Amino acid sequence: MSSVASVHSLWTVAHGAPGKIPAPHIEYAQLAPTLIVLGAAVVGIVIEAFVPRRHRYYSQLLLTVVALAAAFAAVIGLAAGGFGSAKAHIAAMGALAVDGPALFLQGTLLLVSLVAVFTFAERRLDPAAHGKRVDSFAAQPAAVPGGAAEQAAVKAGFTTTEVFPIALFAVGGMLVFPAANDLLTLFIALEVFSLPLYILCALARRQRLLSQEAAVKYFLLGAFSSAFLLFGVALLYGYAGTVTYAGIAEVISDGAKQIDPALAGTMGNDALLLIGAALVLMGLLFKVGAVPFHMWTPDVYQGAPTPVTGFMAAATKVAAFGALLRLLYVVLPGMRWDWQPVMWGVAIITMLGGAIVAITQTDIKRLLAYSSIAHAGFILAGVIATSEEGISSVLFYLGAYSFVTLGAFAVVTLVRDAGGEATQLSKWAGLGRRSPLVAAVFAVFLLAFAGIPLTSGFAGKFAVFKAAAQSGAGWLVVVGVLSSAIAAFFYIRVIVLMFFQEPKADGPTVAVPSPLTTTAIAIGVAVTLVLGLAPQYFLDLAGQAGVFVR
Repeated sequence: MSSVASVHSLWTVAHGAPGKIPAPHIEYAQLAPTLIVLGAAVVGIVIEAFVPRRHRYYSQLLLTVVALAAAFAAVIGLAAGGFGSAKAHIAAMGALAVDGPALFLQGTLLLVSLVAVFTFAERRLDPAAHGKRVDSFAAQPAAVPGGAAEQAAVKAGFTTTEVFPIALFAVGGMLVFPAANDLLTLFIALEVFSLPLYILCALARRQRLLSQEAAVKYFLLGAFSSAFLLFGVALLYGYAGTVTYAGIAEVISDGAKQIDPALAGTMGNDALLLIGAALVLMGLLFKVGAVPFHMWTPDVYQGAPTPVTGFMAAATKVAAFGALLRLLYVVLPGMRWDWQPVMWGVAIITMLGGAIVAITQTDIKRLLAYSSIAHAGFILAGVIATSEEGISSVLFYLGAYSFVTLGAFAVVTLVRDAGGEATQLSKWAGLGRRSPLVAAVFAVFLLAFAGIPLTSGFAGKFAVFKAAAQSGAGWLVVVGVLSSAIAAFFYIRVIVLMFFQEPKADGPTVAVPSPLTTTAIAIGVAVTLVLGLAPQYFLDLAGQAGVFVR
């Protein structure tokens, strides 16, 4: 009854003095990267509605590239203005952090998304249908696969240009996710980038049913993980009486100083804290693809259109690990002795599980999926370090890993047979003799995944293992090195298959891509080699960005 009376009194006060409601104070310039991307996504939807179909492809591609480049320029401007260090602060009335890790991860996300858009726009790999160039996406996604409506759309030469604004919405959510400074913003950002990804997974032109099955699996499991996260948010609110990161951290370290009367029965209850933190971590570990929350990964990576798989594999990991780092380092540092043993266990089974199961895979996309699970375990070793070196090593690893992943999936789109992409490993036999350049480029990416010296993978693994060892997690490093050795076996097995086996007479061909995919692969190779041969500048950059604002 008292809550009804208080709501009524608030309403009468607001109604009686409309000028007294404080206007929200939003720092638009500091939120520019996210606002540019989301604004461009809205413009993209308008283009879909009003621009003639024949002009949409070039309009959307130009808009998307310009928006991502402008947003990246805004991130550079903020970093140059000192917002990554001296001027780091909490913006948007406490909802978002503008600090070093946020800007570093946003810059990485925007560069990765820009390269991924080039693979989305590729239209030369499939043979022309009815005299019209086609891309990786279904001509009429809403139609029944193989039905009359879809066949009519293929005959008319439709291409699915709405993938560009959908991808921009996903990028917008990802930019907010690692910068979120309260649990509700975290949840909203999670949904904003997850829902577009569910749609993108269902849009494959070839293997439509497999693609739709992947999207349904991803949606159902993603909905469960979102529900766990939201329930965890509710429990943490019950414990601390606030959803802000700083507020929860303060209650954990100092106890409930000012008890909210409405939450007097629950505030400071450790059971709520432990269960709530566990549920929120569960939601984030699902997005990261850590064991045992990884079961969606191989099916979704295999079924989604390959450009979407590359984008998702690279960008989602960056955003999710950024959010995980901020949660553990800003909200839960006072619970370090509670969450560290659990994260140790998750990291060990993720490294070993991903590496061992990958050995049995016969499909290249599933192999890369289990590889990404193993890499999630390696990155968790850096997260567990709970030091500035741990943060900077994770930031560097995410930057290095995302470009290798994008490049690898871009190469997968080139190897084709009559049914589209030839993802069966047996079909890759002798690829090095048919197309030495493509096989050599793929070998570079595989060596980087394996962590061979002079590649970005080695520099990244060395950084996270060093940070973990310095923080006393020596045994974790031993398991990580063992897992790396197991993983190296299946990467080198693919290289042996490509270069030391005879090509089959009915083997796949390598399609000649447009400059778009060529650029994406070239950027992947360049970043892999530069970060491997001269990583120090980028390690220093990640080191400067390794301090969270609280």
